Amino acid sequence: MTKHYILQLDPSAKYEWDRCSLRDPITADRPEFAGLIAQAVGELPGSYLVSVKIEVQVLEQAAPQSQRELPPISELSSELATRVPVLQGRVA
Repeated sequence: MTKHYILQLDPSAKYEWDRCSLRDPITADRPEFAGLIAQAVGELPGSYLVSVKIEVQVLEQAAPQSQRELPPISELSSELATRVPVLQGRVA
């Protein structure tokens, strides 16, 4: 059984449980591993000694929002200054 999850590591998160979170990419639910293992053994009543193998393969990595590269404010303001006269000419 292969399942896909989004792992988010945020050491500066306000709450400890948000510093390392694992979520379903579609529903955003946190995985309930006991239920997944119960499905794997057929959900028949009884006690089971199980071995669980976790294999992690990173499919894609995205930088946190705060670490994404943004142009310096000076570049944005100079670009805005060059566009404002063009926009004002269109309105008039």
